[in-house]
Amino acid sequence: MAFSWVAYLLPEIFIDFKPVIIPLLSVIMFTMGMTLSLDDFKRVLQAPKVIGLGVILQYGLMPLFAFIIAKVLHLPLELMVGLILVGACPGGTASNVMCFLSRGDVALSISLTAVSTILAVVLTPFITWLYIGQEVVVPIVSMMLTVFKIILLPVFLGVVINRYLGVALQPIKPFLPLFAMAAIILIIAIIVALNVQQLSQIALAITIAIMLHNSLGLLSGYWLAKALGYDERVCRTLAIEVGMQNSGLGVALATKYFSAMVALPSALFSIWHNLSGSLLASYWLSKKTNTKD
Repeated sequence: MAFSWVAYLLPEIFIDFKPVIIPLLSVIMFTMGMTLSLDDFKRVLQAPKVIGLGVILQYGLMPLFAFIIAKVLHLPLELMVGLILVGACPGGTASNVMCFLSRGDVALSISLTAVSTILAVVLTPFITWLYIGQEVVVPIVSMMLTVFKIILLPVFLGVVINRYLGVALQPIKPFLPLFAMAAIILIIAIIVALNVQQLSQIALAITIAIMLHNSLGLLSGYWLAKALGYDERVCRTLAIEVGMQNSGLGVALATKYFSAMVALPSALFSIWHNLSGSLLASYWLSKKTNTKD
């Protein structure tokens, strides 16, 4: 929030950094890969139903919520495109940390993030085209290639390096989340700086839209899992995974294929979902977790 405020007051500091957005996201995804192992992917075979549920909620509900909210609030076209784009993104990299703080199932959270990230290569461009293809040109094939290069490839390289050099690199691993956090903060500041002139006119509408979008994701993830009989830890995990998006990917795709304005919902979503996730984690941390075998 502090960096965003500085970017709003002094946009000239950050505007020239626009070309580094995509490389920064690739580095973030590489650090994510460094935290994963082959066991995280093998675990999918051990719990296919809950993994499938998470994917369906992630890619089924979040884009739909974004579309409905944009229509109800009569958002301008660029903001609607941006909100749907972030809704079509996979689970956020910060979701694993929030899951840990919430006393959720961290192993499940990591697996869900990994699976939704892999599927993003096809699903994020396709879902974006499905909802807004009649409104704007969506270069679906080109977007798929971009997602592959800035998401899947860096994650794969990170997993490979972690597999063979993980022990040797153990001393630096605790610093990877801090580096990723700093990169996300810089990306947000760049997008805010690029939208300074428009922010005063649209800040209230897009803030309400983002808060509603995130809240619906958190609530639906939790209560739908609860209705299906899953234990408390799984419900919390699905809530976090569904409600928290990889907004960095949304920013990267928006700036490459659309405009800085389209990237704004993703940037603001990144600020808000970390705040809401932290508040929810604090609430759950104060409650007992009842689990079933």
